[in-house]
Amino acid sequence: MAEPAPASDVSSQRAAASAGRPPTRRVLVVDDDRRMASTMAQWLCTQGWHAHAAGSPDEAITALARGRLDGCLLDADLPGGGGQRVAAVLRAAWPEARLVAFSAAGSAATNRLAADATLPTPLEDAAVLAAFEDQAPAKRLQPVRDVRPAFGQSRAMRQVSAVIDRIATTSATVLLTGESGTGKSLLAREIHRRSDRASQRFVEVACGSLSESLLESELFGHVAGAFTGATADREGTFARADAGTLFLDEIATASPALQVKLLRVLQEFEFEPVGGSVTRQVDTRVILATHENLADLVATGQFRSDLYWRINVITIELPPLRQRREDIRPLAETFLERLQPGARRMVTGFSPAAIDCLEAHDWPGNIRELVHAVERAVYLGSGRLITPADLPAAVLACGTAQRQGRPATEAAGDHERRDSLREQLATPERQLILDALRRHGWRRDAAAKALGINRATLYKKAKRLGVDLAGLGRPAETPA
Repeated sequence: MAEPAPASDVSSQRAAASAGRPPTRRVLVVDDDRRMASTMAQWLCTQGWHAHAAGSPDEAITALARGRLDGCLLDADLPGGGGQRVAAVLRAAWPEARLVAFSAAGSAATNRLAADATLPTPLEDAAVLAAFEDQAPAKRLQPVRDVRPAFGQSRAMRQVSAVIDRIATTSATVLLTGESGTGKSLLAREIHRRSDRASQRFVEVACGSLSESLLESELFGHVAGAFTGATADREGTFARADAGTLFLDEIATASPALQVKLLRVLQEFEFEPVGGSVTRQVDTRVILATHENLADLVATGQFRSDLYWRINVITIELPPLRQRREDIRPLAETFLERLQPGARRMVTGFSPAAIDCLEAHDWPGNIRELVHAVERAVYLGSGRLITPADLPAAVLACGTAQRQGRPATEAAGDHERRDSLREQLATPERQLILDALRRHGWRRDAAAKALGINRATLYKKAKRLGVDLAGLGRPAETPA
């Protein structure tokens, strides 16, 4: 870090203030060329700024946590997406700070930082001052059609983004496939956000969580008296999503009878409520998702072939996280940024060892598992950096194995010998309870039923495992 301005520079700052310049403000200069960063910081001190320098993203993030900043001069071309990491932490910690990004001519890196101003290199002193001292409301550069916050920037996800660009504004039915937890719900919302229907409703239905009769009523609505307990007319999700988007998750669980009704509404976009005779027409864009192979289900007679060909218009497959490991770090940092406001402490990032653990793990639960791992680290950790000790046991074992050059199973065995059997069993049990609560909208009775226990047993287990049922809600959007 550059040292604060010497006494001789204080007089320069006072002179600047008397000349009508803004009062002394704090700025951070970030460049992997440490000498250049220090030189620029020292020069800014002579111009009335209280400037410091950082030679790496980690050093910059540490500096961001030390106190208020009014501005940041950031090298957008920092290796490994470092510029994006620093920009994300700056926006989370000091949202009013002015971000000035610089990069080589022709570089597109500055476009991803949502900077208030951008400069080409080599930097010109007058241009730097003008960028910082122009306090007119700046139109920040927004990432255009960028799926990085939810998915990452691997080649596979860039291809997914390109497909979304082509089909988002159409009314075509879309089928999303991929393993559980790969982010199908988030992708459906992204398609809706980019579409002409973005100002209308996005309605999501978890088909696998409802019985056949309840799912039919949920989709098409019902009239009073249609069945026991139907005391009034109720609008279904197709009607609520009229002019908007309806997302049907786990469509493979629909019964054969319901598949027939779905085929009709997807062809004609008309239906009758349960127990009703009046036909309702809607203009609803339908997105469906499944983690199962529908072609195999068609071959075995478990899924109607005519419905399959109707929904298999545009198929987008989300690859598992283990096949795009370059997305793990940016995704983890994005989730950390989203969780930061509820952490009640400043968490500036991940230690290098923690990143090793994250990138070594195979993530069988995909993005959902990664979200939960970051949540755990944020709420149970104590330092400014997330370390391996803050991560779940399975993730920690993989990182340990990688660093020691041993198989993950061997490292996991070492971990089990260190911890008691009770502690080892508590981790999956706690995760099962949290997963059940999330699937059922944090309703304790529904979660208990899904787990095969009564509500009282759920409370006892939660208390023993340190799960605060009273404080649970929806801290972050969880992918499908």
